[in-house]
Amino acid sequence: MAMSYQIRNSGVFFFLCVLLFGVSALGRPATFLQDFHVTWSDSHIKQLDQGRAIQLRLDQSSGCGFASKVKYMFGRVSMKIKLVPGDSAGTVTAFYLNSDTNYVRDELDFEFLGNRTGQPYTVQTNIYAHGKGDREQRVNLWFDPAADFHTYSILWNHHHIVFYVDDFPIRVYKNNEARGIPYPKMQAMGVYSTLWEADNWATRGGLEKIDWSKAPFYAYYKDFNIEGCAVPGPANCASNPSNWWEGAAYQALNSIEARRYRWVRLNHVIYDYCKDKSRFPVTPPECLAGI
Repeated sequence: MAMSYQIRNSGVFFFLCVLLFGVSALGRPATFLQDFHVTWSDSHIKQLDQGRAIQLRLDQSSGCGFASKVKYMFGRVSMKIKLVPGDSAGTVTAFYLNSDTNYVRDELDFEFLGNRTGQPYTVQTNIYAHGKGDREQRVNLWFDPAADFHTYSILWNHHHIVFYVDDFPIRVYKNNEARGIPYPKMQAMGVYSTLWEADNWATRGGLEKIDWSKAPFYAYYKDFNIEGCAVPGPANCASNPSNWWEGAAYQALNSIEARRYRWVRLNHVIYDYCKDKSRFPVTPPECLAGI
């Protein structure tokens, strides 16, 4: 998996040394095992292209998953993924940040919900802040994410969290702590990904079950990129306003991003917890805050 770990301070790029991130002084991409470890079912994760890409496998015996060896505070995380093709109903491919704390969890989720052949692929996002989740939104992707690789990114700074599909923001969660709304900013989070079976809920609320005759199911990953403050690391990194992701250009969507965001919200959102009166008779306060 091609990886580049950068921190930009005071407008100057520098690559971290091998001891911190497994990247050479010349900034060459690290291999998968230098910066990640398998968390679940090593036999179902296969390295490709000399470790610069990986294949995840799901069959009746197991799914699989991996995680970063280091946690991060703020920054941007992205990866290119080619999702399970064909009849993928009941499968879930997930890419997420997680504080890995049992009781007061912070988590930022991309979950790609498999489909019946010919139906749109749905991506579900969710946000846990200070232990509270239940903030699901679902977007039908406007392309076939199994036909080629696409870039999925999460920007996380002191101002907002933005989920991107390629260059299109699909979700924004503002920091409104001043209004008493929880915002994840106290815990570092690791980077995780899994491929697993969830046919009790993933496709049409569990109505569409996984067809094991189509197994094994494969998802592919490459070009993994993290730009953020490693933990452990310099104590003042996360609070440094000179980090590029804290700059004025990243504190709100620009005009092009705002137009793309409105287009996604108008045309491709199929579920938003903010509008689900059966679950939330009183609109959650973060839903009234805008972007």
